[in-house]
Amino acid sequence: MKITIFGTGYVGLVTGACLADVGHDVLCMDVDAAKIARLDAGEVPIFEPGLEHLVSSNVAAGRLRFTTDAAAAVAHGTLQIIAVGTPPDEDGSADLKYVLAVASTIGEQMADYKVIINKSTVPVGTADRVRETVARAIEARGEAIEFDVCSNPEFLKEGNAIEDFTHGARIVVGTDSERVKDLMRECYSPYIRLHDKLMFLDIRAAELTKYAANAMLATKISFMSEIANLAERLGADVEQVRRGIGSDPRIGYQFIYPGCGYGGSCFPKDIQALARTASDIGYEAELLSAVEAVNRRQKHSLFDKLAQAFDGDLAGKTIAVWGLAFKPGTDDMRDAPSRTLMEALWDAGARVQAYDPQAMKECRRLYGERDDLVLVADRIQAVKGADALVICTEWNDFRAVDFAWLKQQLATPVIVDGRNLFDPALVKQAGLLYYAVGRGDSLQAPSRA
Repeated sequence: MKITIFGTGYVGLVTGACLADVGHDVLCMDVDAAKIARLDAGEVPIFEPGLEHLVSSNVAAGRLRFTTDAAAAVAHGTLQIIAVGTPPDEDGSADLKYVLAVASTIGEQMADYKVIINKSTVPVGTADRVRETVARAIEARGEAIEFDVCSNPEFLKEGNAIEDFTHGARIVVGTDSERVKDLMRECYSPYIRLHDKLMFLDIRAAELTKYAANAMLATKISFMSEIANLAERLGADVEQVRRGIGSDPRIGYQFIYPGCGYGGSCFPKDIQALARTASDIGYEAELLSAVEAVNRRQKHSLFDKLAQAFDGDLAGKTIAVWGLAFKPGTDDMRDAPSRTLMEALWDAGARVQAYDPQAMKECRRLYGERDDLVLVADRIQAVKGADALVICTEWNDFRAVDFAWLKQQLATPVIVDGRNLFDPALVKQAGLLYYAVGRGDSLQAPSRA
């Protein structure tokens, strides 16, 4: 099939590469000429395991191409996939200006039947707005061209996006058109041969499904943050609690790992957007507000533990940070707990010495050159001479540590572990003060000796 994708960000690029890899003829369009030039040169602007190879091999095979020419993009595919950003507006709602701009472009340029597919995460009712925008543009030309609009939300996890696209649990399509169903089944046929995981829903149900899925996962994370904070104050180990409740098949083990909060490009903005949608229709979504509030508090917990460990005096201290990305397997630092920590440390007069396997370039892009931020080559350099170590991301690089060696590197033997990577007994045996999340710790002031 000839398929056009508007947007070469995370979702658009992964979608384009995966569809091209099964034989479709894919043209990706973006208004960012510099990004298109990089892609044409074989440079993938984001880090996602396996994506660079997938893009380069399909470009070489002639199945994946890139353009800034909107007219050529509209002319190319019967399927027109919208995969542009929907950043949060000032009130927390999803900003649809890019989605509607693409819809207008399609309406202005199309000459024959198209299926316009919303893959961007959008509020319920967006398909109606896209349909109205396209129809208005066609009418302004004095034309009468048939088209359909459907919802096809993505369910990609950063760090595992290609596996999620090719072997995901479900493919959701919102449509009431039999013609669209046939075309979408043809599009995804290579991925549904083993079992038919293609689910056809009403359009509004499909739009809400994406938000509901992310809200449920974020709720599990915030719930475990609450339980961890209770465990910490009750002298219980939340990791044992996690195993106890996770063994219940009604709950399961996924997304119940306590930590320093969620971040990234999806959960924070999607929770806010869904809460704003509820507010707009006169419904107070109390649970969604609580999920977001708990997460904001949890991201501050790393700094709070440090401040308590040093009696509130962090001025002049050097803090080692292991992990900057919001999760392993990506270089994405959007709403990452590391950012909340570092910005609080700088406000307190501390200096940060940080390492991340993938997010160093992104950190430099966000914060530039500054005297109180040193980005180092590895985890060893990060802890040399530091007053304490904080772990923000659970990269495999950080899971095995010689604690006796680590104590020698740190000026003060303090570890704040935002991801519960280590056995507290082993860390404390080495003479380190170990403050994890919900592991029954009682903070003690470190020795200045």
